[in-house]
Amino acid sequence: MERLGFWGLLMGSVEKSSDSRKLVTCSKNRDEESSSSSSSASPLKRSLSRNTSPSRQIVVKTKPRGLEEETVASFGKQVVAADVPMEESIWAMLPEDLLNEILARLPPFMIFRIRSVCKKWNLILQDNSFLKFHSNVSSHGPCLLTFWKNSPQVPQCSVFSLPLKTWYKVPFTFLPSWAFWLVGSSGGLVCFSGLDGLTFRTLVCNPLMQSWRILPSMHYNQQRQLIMVVDRSEKSFKVIATSDIYGDKSLPTEVYDSKTNKWSLHQIMPAVNLCSSKMAYCDSRLYLETLSPLGLMMYRLDTGQWEHIPAKFPRSLLDGYLVAGTQKRLFLVGRIGLYSTLQSMRIWELDHTKVSWVEISRMPPKYFRALLRLSAERFECFGQDNLICFTSWNQGKGLLYNVDKKIWSWISGCALQSCNSQVCFYEPRFDASGN
Repeated sequence: MERLGFWGLLMGSVEKSSDSRKLVTCSKNRDEESSSSSSSASPLKRSLSRNTSPSRQIVVKTKPRGLEEETVASFGKQVVAADVPMEESIWAMLPEDLLNEILARLPPFMIFRIRSVCKKWNLILQDNSFLKFHSNVSSHGPCLLTFWKNSPQVPQCSVFSLPLKTWYKVPFTFLPSWAFWLVGSSGGLVCFSGLDGLTFRTLVCNPLMQSWRILPSMHYNQQRQLIMVVDRSEKSFKVIATSDIYGDKSLPTEVYDSKTNKWSLHQIMPAVNLCSSKMAYCDSRLYLETLSPLGLMMYRLDTGQWEHIPAKFPRSLLDGYLVAGTQKRLFLVGRIGLYSTLQSMRIWELDHTKVSWVEISRMPPKYFRALLRLSAERFECFGQDNLICFTSWNQGKGLLYNVDKKIWSWISGCALQSCNSQVCFYEPRFDASGN
């Protein structure tokens, strides 16, 4: 009966047992004929010749949880395709638009490496037609960019692709030899500021294209807090320099527009006591934390005006970071608690209607203890597209939290290399231009 059941399933018969017996008889006759004609064949080959049929397909119907599903199962030898030689004459005649389509869909860092294949490919990656194709392709996804300098002041950069879960080395030797530091990244561009001798400079570059430009000097060209925002629809970017105190007077807010290649002067921020230099740009508004008066300072980019928001911070907040999310969401991330044994990391979201912070998540204790072993240990926090990343000085990994999926996960190798290391989110784009 076991043999009958096996051959009945193999031949696709699930009906009467009499039909199955007929099938078994036919199969036996075929087996005898094949064994008499190939008696010298090995038992393994004879068993394969009986039990396999590459052209036969069996339809097995199942009903998982009330849903009808039709599965096609094939029984046969595994066919291994031989390597097909690539004819140089054929691939050399590949139309350029088709080649652009193929290259635009490769992972950005793979494209970055193949620039050295030949001069033609290197020129294609800088051609406007390729950039047009690449702009229509969906984004590769968020990456983490870690920037630091080795001795003697050699810039180093590593990028971790969250979709591919792989680290890539990106050379930054194309930048000038300044004493500069990372400002941030937006829309595929990375912004740096630094000192060229005694002169304060601002620089914007595209790491994939190895292109960069120096912005003109500000009206009050002093070392200031900067943030860059990219408008992909307008193919432009802006750099905002917030108010700072120089000498005994406050400096006005300045905004650089890549369309005009000029800095424009705007309102001076009202006298406040800033909580930290961390800023977040969300829904065309710039936010900063303030201690006196307690709450937030908001700068509207469309009007160029500052406004105070009396959103009180949670009690016992030790250190807070503002993180911009999507769809006008603004998050506050920080440690809370007076004693090390009672500390925890929490995430709040700003309720714009009630002007208050609402807790949405807490870091699990096992992650908190692994990330911050000491109560006074320093950490960095930044976000993009409802993703929040944590890094600390003494750990060899970073922690990522997905606000939408509510998932915590480790990122290996995400460590601050030195006291000068800086980390930010980065979206690799070839069509992002700083020129």
